[in-house]
Amino acid sequence: MLIGLTGTNGAGKGEVAKYLREKGFNYFSLSDILREELNKKSLELSRKNLQNIGNQLRKKFGPGILAERTIKKIKDKSIIDSIRNPEEIRKLREFAKKSGTVFFLLSVDAPIKLRFERLKERRTIESAETLEEFKKREQFEMGKEIHWQQIDTCMKMADYTIINDGTLEKLYKKINKILKEI
Repeated sequence: MLIGLTGTNGAGKGEVAKYLREKGFNYFSLSDILREELNKKSLELSRKNLQNIGNQLRKKFGPGILAERTIKKIKDKSIIDSIRNPEEIRKLREFAKKSGTVFFLLSVDAPIKLRFERLKERRTIESAETLEEFKKREQFEMGKEIHWQQIDTCMKMADYTIINDGTLEKLYKKINKILKEI
């Protein structure tokens, strides 16, 4: 079984992945491919650089390139995190079908003000100083250009959606309900 994760910044995808890892899932992130590329080019690990290198790779090698490179590493019962382009979803679904397993795409979202506050608390490279700046950055991630991030389109392609607007215990209950269904 393969579970793909997509969703908005600060929604809790990392918490979902962490919980599934505790349930015995292997973990892979499409962003690891981007980090590898940034390291090769000796570029700073920043959200902007990650986005730019991802867009460059998709333009040069096709919008599914991050999934194609990650597929080579995937083992059974895995989580594939950081899905941001519809072609990545198509590649993963195609891979699952060919390998005789199932693929489910899980979208994680939360209200924007809550996500902004979570990221401010974390003080990660994703952090924005103001809610307006956060909203502007998010619009960039919702692009329509074929080689760019298209998170909103990916979220619409999800088999399941979790609205993570409560406690971790509530999040775990939502994940367990989905796991029982699949």
